[in-house]
Amino acid sequence: MPEIIETAVYRFDELSDHARDKARAWYREGGLDYDWHEFVFEDFQQIAEILGIRFKTRTVRLMGGGTRQQPCIWFSGFWSQGDGACFEGRYAYRKSASAAIRAHAPRDAELHRIADGLKAIQRRNFYQLYADIDHRGHYYHDGCMEIVVRRDSPSWQDMTDDAEEAVTEALRDLARWLYRQLEREYEFLTSDESVDEVIRANLYTFTASGERFG
Repeated sequence: MPEIIETAVYRFDELSDHARDKARAWYREGGLDYDWHEFVFEDFQQIAEILGIRFKTRTVRLMGGGTRQQPCIWFSGFWSQGDGACFEGRYAYRKSASAAIRAHAPRDAELHRIADGLKAIQRRNFYQLYADIDHRGHYYHDGCMEIVVRRDSPSWQDMTDDAEEAVTEALRDLARWLYRQLEREYEFLTSDESVDEVIRANLYTFTASGERFG
């Protein structure tokens, strides 16, 4: 004979503090199984374009069977050695990048510094520097970016002694900046306040101990 077992279920705000912590842990375990970083990546693509970076792309398969091209931007995080962000592409001088980056992100001193640094080293090299950026290895952090800096001089003039280091460090700094934005976004989305809001909005139910029900 089948048995009917009744279980009392509760909304999030009806749980004890301990049970709420357990409910939050349940959400954090799988609640971010979507492209939560999408808006950070979109902003980063705008910033990179302003600075003169054109990303390489890779083919990504879609659920419907089609494909699309996606910029070569990667990250891993957020607590293990080797975590970070990196990208692949080509950098070249972009006129008025310092002014444009201030218009885009007026309060971000780090982006201003990166843009100004690139402008300064380009000026010393008559705005002829460019860099190819590739990913190497199995990790995703700024140290995995292989950056080759060259000068496109019609008279075959060598780049200044500080050019390679200056461009390389600016591009690595940009990858580190991206990682910090991703880390901040992740911390916001997994904060108690954000998790509680999502749980309430979705009307999830739990047992008295905080186990997800249904």
